[in-house]
Amino acid sequence: MDLQLSLIAFLGLLCCCNSQKEGNECISANAKYCGECIQAGAKCGWCTDPNFLKQGETVSSRCDELQSLLKRGCNTSLIENPVGKLETVKNVSVTDRSKAPKNLKPEDITQVQPQKVSLTLRSGEPQSFKLKFKRAEDYPIDLYYLMDLSYSMKDDLENVKNLGTSLMLEMSKITSDFRIGFGSFVEKTVMPYISTTPAKLLNPCTGDQNCTSPFSYKNVLPLTSDGSRFNNLVGVQQISGNLDSPEGGFDAIMQVAVCGDQIGWRNVTRLLVFSTDAGFHFAGDGKLGGIVLPNDGKCHLENNIYTMSHYYDYPSIAHLVQKLSDNNIQTIFAITEEFQPVYQELKNLIPKSAVGTLSANSSNVINLIIDAYNSLSSEVILENSKLPEGVTIAYTSRCKNGVTNKDENGRRCSNISIGDEVHFNISITSKGCPKQGKPEIIKVKPLGFTEEVEITLNFICECDCHSKGIENSPDCHFGNGTYECGACRCNEGRVGRNCECSSNDVATEDMDRTCRKDNGTDICSNNGECVCGTCECKKRENPEERYSGQFCECDNFNCDRSGSLLCGGHGRCECRKCICEPMWNGTACDCSLDESTCLASNKQICNGRGRCECGACKCDDLKFQGPTCEACPTCPGVCIEHKECVECRAFGTGEKKETCQKECSDFTLFKVKTRDKLPQPNDKSYPVMHCKERDANDCWFYYTYAVTNNTEKVVYVVEEPECPTGPDIIPIVAGVVAGIVLIGLALLLIWKLLMIIHDRREFAKFEKEKMNAKWDTQENPIYKSPINQFQNPNYGRKGAVL
Repeated sequence: MDLQLSLIAFLGLLCCCNSQKEGNECISANAKYCGECIQAGAKCGWCTDPNFLKQGETVSSRCDELQSLLKRGCNTSLIENPVGKLETVKNVSVTDRSKAPKNLKPEDITQVQPQKVSLTLRSGEPQSFKLKFKRAEDYPIDLYYLMDLSYSMKDDLENVKNLGTSLMLEMSKITSDFRIGFGSFVEKTVMPYISTTPAKLLNPCTGDQNCTSPFSYKNVLPLTSDGSRFNNLVGVQQISGNLDSPEGGFDAIMQVAVCGDQIGWRNVTRLLVFSTDAGFHFAGDGKLGGIVLPNDGKCHLENNIYTMSHYYDYPSIAHLVQKLSDNNIQTIFAITEEFQPVYQELKNLIPKSAVGTLSANSSNVINLIIDAYNSLSSEVILENSKLPEGVTIAYTSRCKNGVTNKDENGRRCSNISIGDEVHFNISITSKGCPKQGKPEIIKVKPLGFTEEVEITLNFICECDCHSKGIENSPDCHFGNGTYECGACRCNEGRVGRNCECSSNDVATEDMDRTCRKDNGTDICSNNGECVCGTCECKKRENPEERYSGQFCECDNFNCDRSGSLLCGGHGRCECRKCICEPMWNGTACDCSLDESTCLASNKQICNGRGRCECGACKCDDLKFQGPTCEACPTCPGVCIEHKECVECRAFGTGEKKETCQKECSDFTLFKVKTRDKLPQPNDKSYPVMHCKERDANDCWFYYTYAVTNNTEKVVYVVEEPECPTGPDIIPIVAGVVAGIVLIGLALLLIWKLLMIIHDRREFAKFEKEKMNAKWDTQENPIYKSPINQFQNPNYGRKGAVL
């Protein structure tokens, strides 16, 4: 039981995401007891725990989807969740003629397996079984030839007179057990002759033609294995006549179908060959002859003649379809070319029927019958009897060569040869509990075959705990109810969780007072009704949303949301507050405590450049970006790091052009026309690095590198690099030379200025030292005067100072 519940719970969790969209049929059922709950749907369970309900919750809150009950704290052992079952009662294997005795009786041949099954159905839970069909070899055939003997079929009768032995010879190639019969029809005697003479009724033909009196239907020869007898009896038949073109063939078909004993039908393949060159009367046409009673679908043969044609109207097409199906008769319409369209439409309305074109004199009737039989026997179509109310059936076929069909085509398989096996999967589902749970029997069979599968349907209408209920239990307020499945099932006229109130006294002023939290609040917080002095919280349109609490003041849907999900999808809402799952935090349970998402490749949290908050890195410095603060778009070296990849992606050049697709696919590249189209730092909400690099052709290319707020690496590049050309070299060289000259002059001026400053400083120093010097010749023993005196002998002894 526990394993079963666990499996169902797991399956339920798989579809939990759709429960809110589809609605919770268990809660919507508003079940008052366990049996009512399990009939609401296959996913519904009933918690029998006496302490399961919270304050304000109604008894119907015990009924919920299995996974929801488990989530709400109901132990698996206390959940009532009965399941259906399949029991095979009779399962005789299909006949293998290669291993079976040669002279098998028809009733000993099995073509359908199994023969009897018993299904126990839980509402909404399908039960399936497999049906095997094998077309048996040398299976017996009964063929009844029903012929129109109006005057226009005179030449056809001549060819049919030898049909018996010829057809027996041909059918012996198909089966060793073949029987043939013959019947004829013309028309109701009251219809076309109500104004004619008695003599005309005796011989309706014109001129000297000798015809028999008209008749509705005559069973000329019951089924026999004597082909010669068929020839002899048919040989003495006479043509008749009537005055209108449509014939009364439907009367004849009805009698052939329902008069099994007189015709001699066996429980084998039954073929009815209907041969005519005219149309047909059907229900309502009898009013022309004063016949108003509808056909009763019963046998009215006396001395092998239909005696009630003047009393009952023609059968309807639907009536014929039912009787042919009930009696497993497959119909072959052998029709002249003129009426082919009419009978083709009729064939579409009659399952397991075929239409063949009859030559003008019926000379091709044997080939027509053989071809039609092969066509009918190569197809198997399943049908079922009337289903009980609320029960549905679905078919899936697995035919030859692995062909699988579903829905309406799942009933059939085509191109079946003798000895072939085909399989059908039949699934039956009930909704609710039909007819108070009494067993029903339905039958499934292949059309045109007498074998069938008998299916007994048993319905689960009550829980197992129902049988353990205590009537007039003291737990239900002095015996005012039956205590079953963990709750009180109140007697008529009693209400309340414990049947404590009369239905006539559920609303009084004293009781309402106990349903208010205080005098300033509404009764049951305006979210419920006061029943017997206790708040029963009302239900929301969305069955997943609930009010609870003593005064219905709590709910499980008015909590904080994150990403449009209640409690972020990581917690449950209890009394308007999120109760988070482990490893989640925050008022909306949207903050993950798992730091594995912040772990960098170097095993550090956020590369040591930040902290992990709610599962995401918050970088300490705004220049760092990325999921783990690994990127720094404005750091030195970024341009050089991405130069080769940008070059190969943008221009198909560079050292990585051979491995570009493999090594340089980690960023998104956009091309712009000119440099002024590149993103600017103020244009974006994230840092943008401008780069200028030289490519393999010694040209300059410009690009920007950035990591967006979504951690996407984005590169914008000018689509054409800037390259120098021939005529531009001279001004560039001239500019360089001029620059060198200017630099030289500047250096020379600087040197000259420095020398002037130096000389002036030296001269000032000299002057200062000169001022501070003291000259005293007497004190210096080595002083020698720089002045010399010489006496000129020519100048009176006076010396000249030099």
